[in-house]
Amino acid sequence: MSRIQFSSVLSAKVFPYLKVCTLMLFLLIHLPVNGQILKKPIPDKTVVLTFDDGVASHYSNVAPLLKERGFGATFFVCEFPPNFSDSTKYMNWRQMQQLDRMGFEVANHTHNHAAVGKLSEEEVIKEINYIEAKCDSLGIKRMISFAYPGYSMSEIVLEALDKKDYLLARAGGKRTYKPLEDHPYLIPSWATDSKNEAETMEALAQAKDGQIVVLTIHGVPDLEHPWVNTPPEMFLRYLDFLSKNEYQVLSFEQLAEYIDFRKARKLLKVNFDKPLRN
Repeated sequence: MSRIQFSSVLSAKVFPYLKVCTLMLFLLIHLPVNGQILKKPIPDKTVVLTFDDGVASHYSNVAPLLKERGFGATFFVCEFPPNFSDSTKYMNWRQMQQLDRMGFEVANHTHNHAAVGKLSEEEVIKEINYIEAKCDSLGIKRMISFAYPGYSMSEIVLEALDKKDYLLARAGGKRTYKPLEDHPYLIPSWATDSKNEAETMEALAQAKDGQIVVLTIHGVPDLEHPWVNTPPEMFLRYLDFLSKNEYQVLSFEQLAEYIDFRKARKLLKVNFDKPLRN
């Protein structure tokens, strides 16, 4: 075979292979982020309900109403100082255990509602570990979600969460959660109170086009902190609206069916410039 004939054969066999390799490399480089972060499309009307501080009414009022409607929810628990032992205001650990048994997500809000943004990494991890140990002793499943007490945060806290392998953390900000833009350690939410029903209803209407509405709810009612009180009759109106309009109401744990939070942690940048407080 002549050199020209050999070159022609080589070109016929090798060049198509090189073209395929080049195309595959291009696709890998330019693969959309959503193809890696989203496991499947997020339906419109997807809402995550979260409840903070281990308030007694979460067990007595909230959980039965959610269970009745088949709604999911995440309960961020702590031993709220100085009155955690007052069972008229706060759940005890057996009640928190029952929330887990009922199928709800019990998640970490630190030992004593600490302003973690002002703490060292060692102190942050100590606060986190206390709640984990209490839950482990009661057979409550491993925690994957964290909420910043008082929306206090820092890069140190995010580093601690990463070391502890938390999948996500909830902040504030009064805006929708966009899984392809918002880092999973800075998930925004709206907080309900006795005066912002109209704002909350407007927020719920934004759960569309891949955007998720997360609500932060304290006591229903909240006896010790009236400024974050959600009256029971108002809470019922929210639940009735969600039911009648066929919203999908989930916990963060259930939201992992749609979002690969580990990949999102790697692919998305932390942005403290967006609104993160309510």
